[in-house]
Amino acid sequence: MGAPIARTTEEAGVTTVAPVDERTVVPAPRRTVSQRIRAPRRPRIWFEITLIAVSYWTYSMIRNAVPEQEAQALRNADWLWEVERALGIAVEQSLNHTVNSVTWLIVTMNYYYATLHFIVTIGVLVWLYRRHPGRYAATRTVLFATTAVALLGYYLYPLAPPRLMESVHFIDTVKVHGTWGSMASGNMANVSNQYAAMPSMHIGWSVWCGITLALLAAPLWVKILGWLYPALTLVVIVCTANHFWLDAVGGLVCLGIGFAISCAWYGAPAHRLPRLVPASS
Repeated sequence: MGAPIARTTEEAGVTTVAPVDERTVVPAPRRTVSQRIRAPRRPRIWFEITLIAVSYWTYSMIRNAVPEQEAQALRNADWLWEVERALGIAVEQSLNHTVNSVTWLIVTMNYYYATLHFIVTIGVLVWLYRRHPGRYAATRTVLFATTAVALLGYYLYPLAPPRLMESVHFIDTVKVHGTWGSMASGNMANVSNQYAAMPSMHIGWSVWCGITLALLAAPLWVKILGWLYPALTLVVIVCTANHFWLDAVGGLVCLGIGFAISCAWYGAPAHRLPRLVPASS
């Protein structure tokens, strides 16, 4: 047995020290209900699958239920284009026409736009679930909060994508090359809100993926891919005439709010939370 632990008491101004058996169990302070709710815990697979499915269904329903307001959305697009011209960054049309002339490249970008937005995001969520269960909920909360804020943007600021502008000639690359998978063109256009371009969730989600991989992945090559993915996504959304540069800025603003909400709820950024947590936590 090691040396006894001392307990200090003070009575009538006199301090005394009494030995305490080191086997004495000192109960941990009880956590409040709020602390228990916010504490990192091991995610449950079926709960997470259900939550993601229901959340995305709800997001899609709300996004597509927002009044399209075509005339206002086109006016907003004209105004945003003039703002970019004033800033000297209105090069989307030139990029759109240049890349469209290289068929294999623009077709690849069309499929990139239609598929990787979902595939990569789900892949990062699965990786988090398996390798960083203690950080999963906080990181997932960033994504959910970002998307919720974006819905507010769609309602308050309807915006036509460049490919639908009437005053400036952009090429709708999905229609021209007959590629599949986009909810924004062709037969699928009638079930998707065409005037919800601001903010860009392709940027919001891809930067979320990039930051998550850059902060939490160990291999350097994975970190590099994490940073390259949102950069490539930015090029794709512009070249396919689905977004303006400033739509991407809107996506970053939403993501910043998402990080702030998650940090406020969990008391720390996700990457500073414990990677592993007990199953019973």
